[in-house]
Amino acid sequence: MPATLLLPTCLYIGHVFLLYGLLTLARAPVVWGNKQPTGDGAARYSVLESKISANLSNQFEWPLLYFVIIVLISLEGAPVSTMYVALAWVFFLGRLLHSAVQIGTGNIRLRGLVFTVNYLAVAAMWVLYSWQALT
Repeated sequence: MPATLLLPTCLYIGHVFLLYGLLTLARAPVVWGNKQPTGDGAARYSVLESKISANLSNQFEWPLLYFVIIVLISLEGAPVSTMYVALAWVFFLGRLLHSAVQIGTGNIRLRGLVFTVNYLAVAAMWVLYSWQALT
């Protein structure tokens, strides 16, 4: 993989590992047989765990198309354009923001807006790749 695409891609993978770590921590009391907090604490705990879990699932949906295009670009062996690099960074930063919004706020409108940024970044990478392959 070209070094210019390696950093945002590896950071994104690190983000997914971090989400797995957070989910593990959120589930630890139940897994290890400890009692969950009672009252409002239990409700917040349960909501946080479900938000992290849902966000982690999201990391294996649309991002799949990001990884496929990264592999295709890498297989070419040609120098990577700055447009691909910029779009990879937009995608990575957008995924961070998407996680923050989904886990931290639950604001569906804002989450949709952030997803649109991720969507457009990957879609633009595919359009650019397809255009270059066809011409």
